[in-house]
Amino acid sequence: MKILLRGGYVHTPADPHATALCIEDGAIVWTGDDDASVHFEDGADRIVELDGRLVTPAFVDAHAHLAQTGLAAAGADFSGTADLHEALDVLAAHGRTTSDAVVLGYGWDETRWPEQRPFTREEVDRALGGRPAYLARVDEHSAVVSTAFLDACPDVVHADGYDVTGRVERDAHHAVREGLFRLLPPSAREDAILRALRIAAAEGIGMVHELGAPHICPPEDLLVARNLTAAGGLPEVVAYWGELDAVDLARELGAVGLAGDLCMDGSIGSRTSALHAPYADHPHDPGHDGHLYLDAEQVAAHVVTCTQAGLQAGFHVIGDRAVDAVTRGFAAAAETLGESAVVRGRHRLEHLEMVAPEQMQTLGRLGITASQQPAFDAYWGGEKGMYAQRLGADRALAMNAFATLNRAGVALAFGSDTPVTPFGPWAGVRAAAWHHTESERVTVRAAFNAHTRGGWRAAARDEGGVIAIGAPASVAVFDVPGDLVVQTPDARVAAWSTDPRAGVPHLPDLHPDLDLPRCVMTLVHGAVAHESEGELS
Repeated sequence: MKILLRGGYVHTPADPHATALCIEDGAIVWTGDDDASVHFEDGADRIVELDGRLVTPAFVDAHAHLAQTGLAAAGADFSGTADLHEALDVLAAHGRTTSDAVVLGYGWDETRWPEQRPFTREEVDRALGGRPAYLARVDEHSAVVSTAFLDACPDVVHADGYDVTGRVERDAHHAVREGLFRLLPPSAREDAILRALRIAAAEGIGMVHELGAPHICPPEDLLVARNLTAAGGLPEVVAYWGELDAVDLARELGAVGLAGDLCMDGSIGSRTSALHAPYADHPHDPGHDGHLYLDAEQVAAHVVTCTQAGLQAGFHVIGDRAVDAVTRGFAAAAETLGESAVVRGRHRLEHLEMVAPEQMQTLGRLGITASQQPAFDAYWGGEKGMYAQRLGADRALAMNAFATLNRAGVALAFGSDTPVTPFGPWAGVRAAAWHHTESERVTVRAAFNAHTRGGWRAAARDEGGVIAIGAPASVAVFDVPGDLVVQTPDARVAAWSTDPRAGVPHLPDLHPDLDLPRCVMTLVHGAVAHESEGELS
């Protein structure tokens, strides 16, 4: 299929003044100006008049959970609730509209409620009239379940991390999710995965890294995603499976790595991330410092196994004690295999929120990619955010060190961890450029690259994430409410970059006071994955 797009602004390093591009057979075959575009009209299956819109490489979301995202989109949404009572009202109202076997809800955050506590099992029972329910905290590392759910999954109450109030974390939460897999029909998960992929496409996302693991989803979810996307017209899915000693399973699933949510620890919000010093606000245990699930020796063995098998290794890692263990593990693997072998493995770490400068240097030297979520800082960073509440301001303000990691040679790939934070790549770019800690801000261009080309490279694929002749034709078209500019924390750089002689491709003005760009079309390998009805010719 041949598609000609013209009359806009094409974000390409090859030609900073390009206004048109031509796509044929899934690849970009030409970029240039409108006058020259007439030579590509012959044989075009479609000519799209852009009317001044912006065309960019389609975004990559480097950390997503598709089934959970799709289920959350159809479940009770607690993200905007002001207090516990409003959340219970939302839950009850949703329960009246659904006949699903399990009532699902997502996104509650007790730190935003004046009660400063989650629901109890008894409160959920009253709101839903005794129906099975699973209600995930915003970080997806803990949840509250109803009595009827526990009746259907009685082993949960014997697992570590179960509380009589119905709150579950760690092993108990994993047992709850396994029960949820059984209680929901497979068709519900397939519908959810498809729903999530369509939501992604509507945001201008052309590739999603799906991070599965035994405690998150059945392995069949990866096969479902592969089958759904095989015919085209949906974002491409790069699959990861987070499990030790599972090389054969990874190959069976088509996973490119045993990585992603292979957890070193948990989350800050659920107080399960592993810390050197205790949490600042634990209500019952002032010495509580989280949970470390894997040690450095296990990390090293896994990295060696994956490197020798030609698979990417990787881990979920947030707290500073967990980062210390994972860094020592990678260093030990490099001693066994040689640093060059580890670099060639192109391994990755998810989140990497509390990392010291000397650890950054080690990770940069070993070619590790940091798969990070800028919205985490936007949601929970700053002196008064949830991170500061849990850790104190000093530790909180040093988190998500995008700029320092980049200077240390650690490649960045950005994503959302949806449904923890929603698909929203422009919001992610803005969050990285307006980090709460000024010294950790990166330019809009650097953040944009991390959310496009960085995602391709994190998957060990260097051919995409850029508009260039021969590159995959995964692009997105946006309505931009403001101007196209160059934004950088350094005014000296900005002064040169905005000079036409610099030839720097411009991007939307993402100042926090302005509306974000809106996607009107997404093409994935030249096939339409999303198009806003009636907006393009």
